[in-house]
Amino acid sequence: MGIIVQKFGGTSVADLERIRRVAKRVALTRDQGHRVVVVVSAMAGETDRLLALAREACPEPSRRETDVLVSTGEQVTSALLALCLQGMGYPAVSLLGHQVQIYTDNRYSSAHIQAVAGDRLRKELDQGKIVVVAGFQGMDREGNITTLGRGGSDLTAVALAAYLEADLCEIYTDVEGVYTTDPGICPDARKIDRISYEEMLEMASQGAKVLQTRSVEFAMKYNVPIHVRSSFSDEEGTMVVPEDQEMERVVVSGIAFRTDEGKITIKKVPDRPGVAARIFGPLADEGINVDIIVQNVSEDGLADMTFTVPKGEMKRAMERVEQVAKELGAREVTWDDQIAKVSIIGVGMRTHAGVASRMFSALASEGINIQMISTSEIKISCVIESKYLELAVRVLHKAFRLGEPPSQEGGEASRGEGDE
Repeated sequence: MGIIVQKFGGTSVADLERIRRVAKRVALTRDQGHRVVVVVSAMAGETDRLLALAREACPEPSRRETDVLVSTGEQVTSALLALCLQGMGYPAVSLLGHQVQIYTDNRYSSAHIQAVAGDRLRKELDQGKIVVVAGFQGMDREGNITTLGRGGSDLTAVALAAYLEADLCEIYTDVEGVYTTDPGICPDARKIDRISYEEMLEMASQGAKVLQTRSVEFAMKYNVPIHVRSSFSDEEGTMVVPEDQEMERVVVSGIAFRTDEGKITIKKVPDRPGVAARIFGPLADEGINVDIIVQNVSEDGLADMTFTVPKGEMKRAMERVEQVAKELGAREVTWDDQIAKVSIIGVGMRTHAGVASRMFSALASEGINIQMISTSEIKISCVIESKYLELAVRVLHKAFRLGEPPSQEGGEASRGEGDE
């Protein structure tokens, strides 16, 4: 019997009735002859409730104690699902992160998995049990409870699938798969049948909320096939798999966007070696992630430096940047939190010309000004005014014909590139 790892998110286990529905789906997989490991999130809204309790108890709660608190959400769900399965006559056992021995570093609230021991997990499987694992949690080498960050249950599921060399990791959520873009913004958005790890990684990192970014990285590293599908439907979802030649024929696979970043500009800083390090070093020391960076050089030996940071870090970033700017003799520091980033993504960009031209022309046709640009082999991102985001997504979706199903020749999105 092969092993299948199934992960169910918060909306899938939002109440006892939905947990019973999940139990029936898990039982069906077992009846089909598979050994099953289930990873569950906390009930929808439970983690936020626990975080609010922590802040109510202490204005600045320690991360260690917060991890101890919020990890209880998954503990409740895993026990309830195991009980439902037992009530249906299936042997089941729930295990917490430390019982599975998921070892992490000690970066509380955003820990990274270092190893999975898993002896207990294998033992329970060998005894014929369905194993229900509390997602999102692990332990450091000192035995302290740690959590893996938002969406961490995805990472738990992929890590266990890699450790067990499972046949498949199924990620059940409240959508039917990965779409070309957000259907709430673009009604023509289409479900993608197959997407490469690299494309999914870019989609996740640029704002698509279907999978946690780190879980995709883990899957790509250990070649874990992922099936993203709905827990409320029997329809096939989206397979996340290694890249193949067929995927390259479609130039753009999807459009992702972010609205959680702000822009900081330092005007008239000296254009000499070491200045960039002086600016970004203190931000790195504070753990503030910098995304897109643009430097404009003028003839008088001075430059403007513009970059984006998470909105939640804007205040801290500005404090550090203003201090450094003063030391460097910069003219002023400005900020703007009314921006959005829209990205087109596709492995076919590697082998097709004219993609950037088409993107820029589509935005220009609607009077959307591009403030910053960032590119990689399979992605082009543009920073624009946030008020134009939804329009930009719809325009780009239409420009690359993403609402049309791919043809046998490689997809509607690949037509017309040669004439640009």
